[in-house]
Amino acid sequence: MHTNKTIKNLPASERPYEKFLSGGASGLSDADLLAIIIKTGTKDLSSVDIAHEILSQKQGNLLNLYEMSFEELLRIPGIGQVKAIQLKAIAELSLRISKTTRIESLRMNTPSTIADYYMEQMRHLREEIVMCAYFDVKSRFLGDKFISKGSLCSSVVDISSILRTALEKNASKIVLLHNHPSGDCTPSRDDIAVTDNLSDGSKIFSIELCDHIIIGDNEYYSFYENNLI
Repeated sequence: MHTNKTIKNLPASERPYEKFLSGGASGLSDADLLAIIIKTGTKDLSSVDIAHEILSQKQGNLLNLYEMSFEELLRIPGIGQVKAIQLKAIAELSLRISKTTRIESLRMNTPSTIADYYMEQMRHLREEIVMCAYFDVKSRFLGDKFISKGSLCSSVVDISSILRTALEKNASKIVLLHNHPSGDCTPSRDDIAVTDNLSDGSKIFSIELCDHIIIGDNEYYSFYENNLI
């Protein structure tokens, strides 16, 4: 009878748990950290082997936890539903931790500040989503709202909903954001049309559309910086 190839089968010097206890989490490799989460292997692969297989996909690094879908993780030998769920949950937690650490300092100071805050949340998405960020008169962050999923166009983006939420939050300023899964953040005609419509609508309620930021692959496009607002 075969037994799973667990971390305990590895030499002590290669066991992630022992390495953690001797040197702390910072001393572990990416594969070691993933192996601790994966826990057990198969009859042929240790959890470290499985971790290396995950890391070898797509980006070749930890970004694969964002890039790989739940279904793609399931195709990795030794990854079942529970482990795939755990890995995707960890990816989401890392995004939320990163977002939480920056939320207190978020101000409507520069487009780069806003883009940086949303970059990791939006750049890995395979579908286009639209969000709106809300700020008070002193440019303090009041929160954001998911608006829609799919290509940005007037028929999809509910401008009245965006403005209604702004009024509910007593927001004086808003920033529209959406991502381009292709990585190219060049605005389309629809992007420009929606921006113009939202700008016109917001003026009726004395709400300022400060910017429309398009998130690409580690880059962004600001309508404000390009004098389109």
